[in-house]
Amino acid sequence: MAYTPNPQRIADEMLQSIGLNSMDELFADIPGDIKLNRPLTLAPRHSEIELHKYMQELAGRNINVEQYPSFLGAGAYDHFVPAVVDQILQRSELYTAYTPYQPEISQGILQAIFEYQTLICQLTGMEVSNASMYDAGTALAEACHMACDASKRKRILVPDTVHPEYTKILNTYSIAGKTQIETVAGHNGAADIDRMMAMIDKETAAVVVQNPNFFGNLEDISQIEQAVHQHKGLLIMIVDPISLGILKSSGEYGADIVVGEGQSLGNGLNFGGPYLGFMASSSKYMRKLPGRIVGQTLDFEGRRAFVLTLQAREQHIRREQASSNICSNQALNALAASIYLAMVGTQGLKEIAVRCHQLAVYARDEFGKTGLKLKYDRPFFKEFALQVKDPGAVNRMLLKNGIIGGYELEDALLLAFTEKRTRAEIDRLVSLIGGYAND
Repeated sequence: MAYTPNPQRIADEMLQSIGLNSMDELFADIPGDIKLNRPLTLAPRHSEIELHKYMQELAGRNINVEQYPSFLGAGAYDHFVPAVVDQILQRSELYTAYTPYQPEISQGILQAIFEYQTLICQLTGMEVSNASMYDAGTALAEACHMACDASKRKRILVPDTVHPEYTKILNTYSIAGKTQIETVAGHNGAADIDRMMAMIDKETAAVVVQNPNFFGNLEDISQIEQAVHQHKGLLIMIVDPISLGILKSSGEYGADIVVGEGQSLGNGLNFGGPYLGFMASSSKYMRKLPGRIVGQTLDFEGRRAFVLTLQAREQHIRREQASSNICSNQALNALAASIYLAMVGTQGLKEIAVRCHQLAVYARDEFGKTGLKLKYDRPFFKEFALQVKDPGAVNRMLLKNGIIGGYELEDALLLAFTEKRTRAEIDRLVSLIGGYAND
């Protein structure tokens, strides 16, 4: 049988009720030259056994990080996910949890969100966190909207050392006219401090700084923070959560809003998603935070209980005055992050961060012995850009030799080193690239 929502008779009645005679008329706004105008080319129907074998064959064509060591980062990282994370997530009461539309009945999901918010505040050094966003890019766009609402200004300065995908999302959001995004050229793999300082003025709503930045380098934030706050603007920081195991927190840098990608916290790569964006701010901007905030209280019997304290969303009382239309809280991904942080603890996170950095330093030193140099001579955390003549060709060579290479820049490979990598894997990476470059 054809798996369609309605039989043709019902479909015809629906079309006639709106004054149309055919499905083609319903889609008349779509140009004819881009319509397929033929049935889909589908394989013949299969039994369940046949389909299972076919899907296994398709899946077998993928190369994954369990087969090949991966040095690809650029915003999504192959960190180790402890088995306990998936085991707890698979509990039915957690696996099926979505968004608390009847909140006070959903004490389990409310507690999970509350614990997540608490951990994000502890991690970032900020005072309040929301219940997570879709990903880091949309979290950054929402943070810029927050800054414009709070300052009554539109101008946002963004150095080109911020992840290019995040900047694209910012520019998409800016079409609405609420924000004015100005990209500022960097210098030697970092934000150009002098240029940024010269551009900050009384019309600046916020300055965005990513630390470590897209190229893996550490940014000098202190002067920018002082300048933007002198002009009553906000400092928005994008951070790698693993780096916070050893770097100063955003709160210590004086940030007003901090966002980042939480994939590294107990979430697998998942071929690109789903991920979660975390977002936190100082309490001054609590009512500007998009989404929802869960609070802790006592019920009428004096027992610990959880409630939706703030929910500045269009679906609730704020209506058209809502700060955002973000509707999901990525609850399962956020819970994975909570489990991960609770399991590794403060010391464990520090050890993971230290190992990542040490492996990256080791790789840099070994590449140096082959004559290869980093594109930027700057401090880095776990990622750096290695100068090579043809990054695409180098990556193809690595793949043939069982290694997933780095992110291709114009004249460099952006290589990431997580705690999963070993010195033996790095030695092989260095040997292959060094031999190829010097051939």
